[in-house]
Amino acid sequence: MDSLSLSTLGQHLQALRVARGWSLSQLASAAGVAKSNLSRLEQGNGNPTLDTIWRLAAQLNVPFGTLVAPISVPLDEDGVQVRLIDQGTDTPQVDAYWMRCAPHTMRHAEPHTPGTIESLTVVSGWLEAGPEGATRTLTAGESMTFAADQPHLYRTEETWATLLLTVVYAAPGATP
Repeated sequence: MDSLSLSTLGQHLQALRVARGWSLSQLASAAGVAKSNLSRLEQGNGNPTLDTIWRLAAQLNVPFGTLVAPISVPLDEDGVQVRLIDQGTDTPQVDAYWMRCAPHTMRHAEPHTPGTIESLTVVSGWLEAGPEGATRTLTAGESMTFAADQPHLYRTEETWATLLLTVVYAAPGATP
């Protein structure tokens, strides 16, 4: 991530934390992130992983897209690029992402907040995706939907995979 994007993410993260009345220590502890790493991130330094950003969003009780909305460049980590396309304003909250996975990529994703559902459509390439132990193989034009509140994965073989991904968060107070 470039320095402007890191700075933007850091300022936005800090504003969300402060708006909730949380100290740096409280958010770091709740998200399982070192306080020093969170401090660097809020200062526009560091190199946060996608999982770290997901954990921070979950602890702040905001969709991932809300945390990364001010960033216009794709987040890029270990062969996976993700960029927020749009974020809905209705209930339930729906985020739409463009995602690209490099050849020979294996991305294990942590569970999202309870009741979260992911739907993806492969635009090009080959992708194995879904909850760990219940994945499916998809090619261009194929889609799937799965519960993302459990560990899940994305895996490619010899080619890049490009996909559209929607994340639907459970409505506040809804029982998953």
